[in-house]
Amino acid sequence: MSFETLGLDAAILKAVADQGYTIPTPIQLATIPTILEGTDVIGIAQTGTGKTAAFTLPLITKLTRSKTHEHKGRVRCLVLAPTRELVVQIAENISAYSRYAKLSVATCYGGVSERPQIAALRAGCDVLVATPGRLLDLGRQGHGDFGSLEYLVMDEADRMLDMGFLPAINTIVRALPKERQTLLFSATISREIEALTSQFQRSPKMITVGRRSNPAETVTQLLYECPGALKQVMLNHLLQDTSLSTVLVFARTKHGADRVCRKLDGAGIRCAAIHANRSQSQRQRALQAFKNGEVRVLVATDIASRGIDVDGITHVINFDFPDQLEDYIHRIGRTGRALSTGIAITFITREDFGELRRLEKIVGKHLHCGKLTGFDYTQQAPPRTPEDFVRDIDPRAAQRGGRPQRSQEGHQHPQGGRHGGQRASQGNYRPFGRPGTRRTGGPK
Repeated sequence: MSFETLGLDAAILKAVADQGYTIPTPIQLATIPTILEGTDVIGIAQTGTGKTAAFTLPLITKLTRSKTHEHKGRVRCLVLAPTRELVVQIAENISAYSRYAKLSVATCYGGVSERPQIAALRAGCDVLVATPGRLLDLGRQGHGDFGSLEYLVMDEADRMLDMGFLPAINTIVRALPKERQTLLFSATISREIEALTSQFQRSPKMITVGRRSNPAETVTQLLYECPGALKQVMLNHLLQDTSLSTVLVFARTKHGADRVCRKLDGAGIRCAAIHANRSQSQRQRALQAFKNGEVRVLVATDIASRGIDVDGITHVINFDFPDQLEDYIHRIGRTGRALSTGIAITFITREDFGELRRLEKIVGKHLHCGKLTGFDYTQQAPPRTPEDFVRDIDPRAAQRGGRPQRSQEGHQHPQGGRHGGQRASQGNYRPFGRPGTRRTGGPK
């Protein structure tokens, strides 16, 4: 089958052809006609199988066919995603697919100035892609008109709930029109989360492509036993192989990611780090450098595992075993995308064997853990210097040549911003406000 048989608008088909896609993936074949019919959908498919296009293509078609000037200043479609990177990725895809349909797309996420986002909400847009936290903040300030919202999408819904966004999502959804089409997509979804969909959807159709929680078949999974003290040594050893040309390394913590990146840089390996402590501009520069091939290795935490969409990642290396076992699936799914092949390598310490057995139950297969051929397990780990300990506590302290210092955070004004910022426009209506709150007057 081709995209022409799915009932998409001609302008969208032209944009899809420009992107080089000719044959829809199984999740796209199964969901696009259902979404076009107006049915609520829960879509589950392995990472890298085209879930984003599965909901964006039919929604763009529906938005194009019903486009009028009556919606100016309002949001017609809202897409919620857990991370900044995923928001940017989804918005870029929507812009590419709607280039001939001339739909307006805006983004809303933290780590950057609110002003452009507030201006976009005031102007209105056909599609708004947002993280729940920033959208809730702006909504409580009275920005955004969702009275004409027609479509709601929750992408990577399980991750949003794992990250603690459930209260924000509940507040946002309660403020939206009840007459809407709601779509929920993810690579993994627990039965507990399925039960929550009854709050957001009306008689949704469950569409599952492949076995639930199953990593992509095109990814070769290699697990190596490694003492914790030798992880960095093993990583450097693996990267001596030039076939590991585009490598994504996952660390458990932000400081751990910085430490791995620092050690790789000291070994002459071009790398960059991406995690929640980096500003949005730093994260975008690192991701762009990785995409362009300027750096060979990108070190990330799980906060970025759902938002990194880079073609040609040859290897994923789990430097640390994930805290959430479902994150293993999303991590290794960064390679082997779009039916290409990839290799996922995981370092396993003795403390990880219990979690490894649980992971096997989730993926439904035995994961053999062996020793890396050619690696000297008898060697001693390099001694840590006092500077290493200082950097772990305060990465900037070593540059200052002094001891770690307690950060001095500015006073957070209850109305938002370091000193309160600008107030919203006058009035008493807040789409995401708490009952009894007011827009005018000082803090209660």
